[in-house]
Amino acid sequence: MSYYIIFIKEKVRDNAEIEQYGKLVSAAAAGRNMKKLAAYGEIETLEGAQALGTVLLEFPTRQEALAWYNSEEYKKARAHRFLGADYRVIMFEGA
Repeated sequence: MSYYIIFIKEKVRDNAEIEQYGKLVSAAAAGRNMKKLAAYGEIETLEGAQALGTVLLEFPTRQEALAWYNSEEYKKARAHRFLGADYRVIMFEGA
């Protein structure tokens, strides 16, 4: 069963930190069995708080999703995301 991680950007605090995150996150994805299904396209928030950006990733299994999220490479990248913006990050099982 596929698993998905969605990132919802809610507020930007430091653009330089977000730029650094963008540079490092690509390296964290190298060699991983994952697909980027959507990333920062046009957004229309239909309900709830306004989203400033979204990313949707697909993984073959829950274990692979968590292995990527908890990898040393992604931990280095997400430290910059934590400093640069507020996100909601949700992992969920596919249908």
